[in-house]
Order: sequence, then structure tokens, then C-alpha cells
Amino acid sequence: MNRNHSSEPPWDFLFSASRNSLQSYELSRLNHAANLGKEIKQLLDSYIEESSNARLARLLMEHPPRDADAATESAAPPCATQPAVSDSVSDNFLVEQGTTRDPN
Repeated sequence: MNRNHSSEPPWDFLFSASRNSLQSYELSRLNHAANLGKEIKQLLDSYIEESSNARLARLLMEHPPRDADAATESAAPPCATQPAVSDSVSDNFLVEQGTTRDPN
């Protein structure tokens, strides 16, 4: 990303440019703005993920698991009662509650 890009428009060029040149300039600036928006979204997504990971670590420091088994449960292989990856969120909820949903 070019951090030295001036926010000041090239006034001389803009006042003397043809209609086609102005249209081309407009499209290039809109394209640049769209690319900046994508970069901002990626940075924001990364920020949210990293902040969430840090908060999870803080939560675990403040409220450690009550026994060693609770800390290793997530590392255990999945059992037959856990939902498949293709199950929806509502399916996951029903499995956790000890009920099943009729797929038909």
C-alpha cells in the first residue's frame, strides 16, 4: 500500500482534462477506494480475531477449568454423539440437548 499518496487532487490536470480523462480518473480513484476498503476489512477481521483470542486467554487465566479433564476435553477425538461438520447450528443445539431432529 502506498502510504505517501497525497490526498490533494491534481488540480491542474483536473481543470485541463478532457471528459474521457476525467472519467478515467474517476474510475481509477473509485477502484483505489474499493481496494482500500477491502484492505480495511481484512485488517478489521484480523483485529477482531486477534482480540478474541486474547480475550479467550484472559478468560481462561481468570477462570481456569475446575479439573484437568475439562481442559483436555476439546483435544479429545469426537464421539458418536457430536454433530457432523455438515449439521446446522440448530442440529448442534439439539444434539447437545440430548434430542435429535427428524431430517425429513
